[in-house]
Amino acid sequence: MALTTCPICDKRISDKAKTCPHCQTALDGDLSSAQRIKQIEKSSRLMTHSFIAMTAFIAGVVVWFWGGEVASGPRAIIGGVLFAFGFVGYLVTRVRIILNKRKQL
Repeated sequence: MALTTCPICDKRISDKAKTCPHCQTALDGDLSSAQRIKQIEKSSRLMTHSFIAMTAFIAGVVVWFWGGEVASGPRAIIGGVLFAFGFVGYLVTRVRIILNKRKQL
């Protein structure tokens, strides 16, 4: 008996198991559709992360320049933090999306 990974949940299971004990997926049939669904769900999550990061970036710019002048005091700190986290988060998420697409090919 050897250990392999489940193609759906990526957890270690026995190679003789008929179903995965973690995700209850039947391992004797065609798993290509289940793997495709998993890839689509991951891509959807990454796009949601990208949207959240872009929203934080835009919120930072709005807070920084609200009222037509450059922010000062706590407003500048909040705007700068939102701007930085949104920008870095967006870049990291876009790299993850590219790597996920390469993995699909």
